[in-house]
Amino acid sequence: MGAMQPVRRTLLRDQAYASIRDAIVGGDIPPGSIVRDTDLAASLGLSRAPVREAFSRLVDEGLLETKPQSHTRVTPLDAAHVRDAAAVVRAMHELVARSAVPRIEPAHLYAMREANRRFAAAVASGDVEGALRADDDLHGVLVAASGNSAARATITRYTPLIRRLERQRFGEGVTCGSAELHERLIDACADGDPDAAAAVTTEIWRALEELAHP
Repeated sequence: MGAMQPVRRTLLRDQAYASIRDAIVGGDIPPGSIVRDTDLAASLGLSRAPVREAFSRLVDEGLLETKPQSHTRVTPLDAAHVRDAAAVVRAMHELVARSAVPRIEPAHLYAMREANRRFAAAVASGDVEGALRADDDLHGVLVAASGNSAARATITRYTPLIRRLERQRFGEGVTCGSAELHERLIDACADGDPDAAAAVTTEIWRALEELAHP
């Protein structure tokens, strides 16, 4: 049974990471907040070890910052960091779109259209969380179809920095994306046109970079 411990530890670390990341990105733990491993371990029902490991990963990803012998806190919203992250994520999504289009099947198109219906409904009802989730699902279809694990890992790493700013902007009344742009992306995929799919992808993610301009 001893051989199973590393697997369990990995699962606990990933659980702690996902829970803390989502709380930061969703604003439940606001920018500038001091976070303590003991407090979060207690609230998550975990030991301190997986929480400390999650902290380390979140520091690497720019959502937490730590001062040795002092404290760990949620990083302030930094527009320049968000612009950098958005540029990298845009490049990865452009790559993914080009790679995915030749592999697109009817089931992929159906999943994208269904995600866009959920996106449009969420935007119309002011459901920011639902809109961002549907947006991730829609683009996730192309990420999966592309089969590019390096692009997937890069997108997963840098998207939370962008989503944190999006949630704040949407809370200020800024509209969240365009179902019409998504339709154009889906049509390009249906037409088997990787250049058009990449061009619409560029348009979608450039809009997010603009969101980070003061």
